[in-house]
Amino acid sequence: MKVLKWLDENLEETILILLLICMACIMGVQIVARYVFNQSLSWSEELTQYLFVWATFISISYCVKKRISIKIEQFINVLPERGKTGLRLFRHTVVLIFCIIMLPYCVTYVMQAVDLQATSAALGIPMVYIQSAPLVGFILLTIRVAQAWWREAKNLRRRKETA
Repeated sequence: MKVLKWLDENLEETILILLLICMACIMGVQIVARYVFNQSLSWSEELTQYLFVWATFISISYCVKKRISIKIEQFINVLPERGKTGLRLFRHTVVLIFCIIMLPYCVTYVMQAVDLQATSAALGIPMVYIQSAPLVGFILLTIRVAQAWWREAKNLRRRKETA
């Protein structure tokens, strides 16, 4: 149970920190190789690109977990507390439906990568590892949106009981 609690609280942050550290180190090595040794590394940009793709998909669920998103606060602030909760619940429902629609497409995308057995140009990494990023990202997003939906539903229920 401790492992699940730790994963719930720290999974995205840990992955994103590791990806950012790796990207910074790789680009640092590339800069040193290019300007100090006058040699360009063929693999560094490709790997950094793939790490960035993974970071993008992982960060979506992180933003939902931390309630960080672009939204029109002026409209939401005009609503009463119960209306705010209802609007959040509606928003989470729409995102959850979107995730459920997208998951089969992500699985198909990964299965095509498995069938093609393509590899990346510079590193020779099987592309299935890179093309799995949307699937993993949408799975994490679905979990985080479901958690947010449940939290808002409990808030709405609690407000009804106290009213």
